[in-house]
Amino acid sequence: MAEQHSSETKLSKVEIIKKNSRHLRGTIEEALQDGSSHFSEENVQVLKFHGMYQQDDRDLRAEAKRLGRERYYSMMIRARIPGGRLNASQYLEFDNIADTYGNGTLRITTRQTFQVHGILKENVKSTLQHLHQVLITTLGGCGDQVRNIICCGNPLENGFRKQIHSDLHKMVSQFSAKTNAYHEIWLDGERWKSEEDLPEEEPLYGEIYLPRKFKIGFTVEGDNCVDIYANDLGIVAHPDPAEEKVEGYTLLVGGGMGRTASIPDTYPRLATPLCFVTPEELAQVSMEIVKIQRDFGNRNDRRYSRFKYLLDERGISWFQEELENRVGYRLASPRQLVWLSGSDHLGWHSLKDDQWYLGLFVRNGRIMDTHDMRLKSVLKELLETYEFDIQLTSQQNLLLVGIHSQQRDEVEKKLRNAGVHLPVDYSQAVLHSMACPALPTCGLATAESERVFPEVMERMEKLLAETGLSEISLPIAIRMTGCPNGCARPYIADIAFVGRTPGKYDIFLGGGILGNQLNMRVLELVPIEKLDEVLRPVLQDYAETAATHETFGAYCHRVGLDGLRAKMEAAVIG
Repeated sequence: MAEQHSSETKLSKVEIIKKNSRHLRGTIEEALQDGSSHFSEENVQVLKFHGMYQQDDRDLRAEAKRLGRERYYSMMIRARIPGGRLNASQYLEFDNIADTYGNGTLRITTRQTFQVHGILKENVKSTLQHLHQVLITTLGGCGDQVRNIICCGNPLENGFRKQIHSDLHKMVSQFSAKTNAYHEIWLDGERWKSEEDLPEEEPLYGEIYLPRKFKIGFTVEGDNCVDIYANDLGIVAHPDPAEEKVEGYTLLVGGGMGRTASIPDTYPRLATPLCFVTPEELAQVSMEIVKIQRDFGNRNDRRYSRFKYLLDERGISWFQEELENRVGYRLASPRQLVWLSGSDHLGWHSLKDDQWYLGLFVRNGRIMDTHDMRLKSVLKELLETYEFDIQLTSQQNLLLVGIHSQQRDEVEKKLRNAGVHLPVDYSQAVLHSMACPALPTCGLATAESERVFPEVMERMEKLLAETGLSEISLPIAIRMTGCPNGCARPYIADIAFVGRTPGKYDIFLGGGILGNQLNMRVLELVPIEKLDEVLRPVLQDYAETAATHETFGAYCHRVGLDGLRAKMEAAVIG
């Protein structure tokens, strides 16, 4: 194994915890028997690799303090679902877990997987064992390793797409952690006989794993439904024009959304086109890319440990030379990429053999029942009745796959009777909107997001209608997050509201529906009740002055930061 860090490197606290964890064992087993409601900070860091975060209900913190009791702790568990594909049995097990151990809801993430919130410490092991029974793991759902690998959600089956998924699963295998800790702790697996065996468990990750998380995504040229430029490694498939197979892949490197508001030299970054590889070269080249981040990434300060900072510090030329030295040959130049759509695969679409799939919009990715919409219940009924496959998308939506023509009317009737709206019932602005969970569970959130976003979107829909922008050819994508970390990928949206303090947001403008352009921070600390009115003069000017086919993002960059800020500051003063 290549050296991961020099002996002189000063490791951060988290790196030391990983190093001493005995390949992700920590003292988790002992903690499961100690009778407490929560894990220690050291075990919390290790548990991330097992696919879970310790959280507490922040709405109840004040009450807990007043009563002199500890916080209301629980775990959020995140699965690893490569490409977001599930069969009916797997989905129904998640549904069961949400009711039995969680808070009764399922959350689709932007990494095409499920999060289950509200699981008590005492129920974690049972939860993971239930998932194991349907061949689902949470190992790799979180932590400083290659996370869940995502893929374009279009479920159309042909030789080309089958090859993409085959290559994806090969990469899942090569990047999966090899430690036996997960099986030992959660599945009562066989223990290692001696400490001397432990270093052999992780030929890629070693004893301290990666400096930070590493995200990989696949898509097809022309279809950027996964926001490919937001990934540490983006893999764009090119079809062979003569045959139904993949000719090769263009690789993009160094994408990432996270930033820290108080530190100016942290920033979002779009991935840079690096090279073109054949399907036979993909696995090795991808492995060496991850190894370079392993060997050279910042292990002293986690704020600068993502892959993007290594690339910008050393330079793309250095990186390519290092990569070519490792693979032993000169890499081909990347293909010129053309993007036709960044929209999700919603609505009715035909498949082969008289079958269809139905893409359902899931507001903010939350599958639950409310008084008006019984989404969770009707999905359970449909899957128990018809055993459809499920495709989760990276825009937090869900596709029902394998619906026969004679079932279409009945499926649609059941959905509507449950109060579930189909995509045709929503505005384009809503269909392209996303928000992160934020409060009350996320420990990093500084402001609300998911809970307030529906009301914010109502006001934004009204504003778009009043300015004549409701039905433009390229819709305006609006996203909200509760902090600057960027879990809903706000920095490539047309309009983004990024939480800074309770009730106040920074406004970013100028991304786009195609996901290949960063936006700009125009105003800071805007009160939530003024978000729509502050944007009114900009949207009105866009409606009145935009050139034919000029997107809102292109308009924003044409007007420029100063021009946008002047229009919006006038609205703030007014």
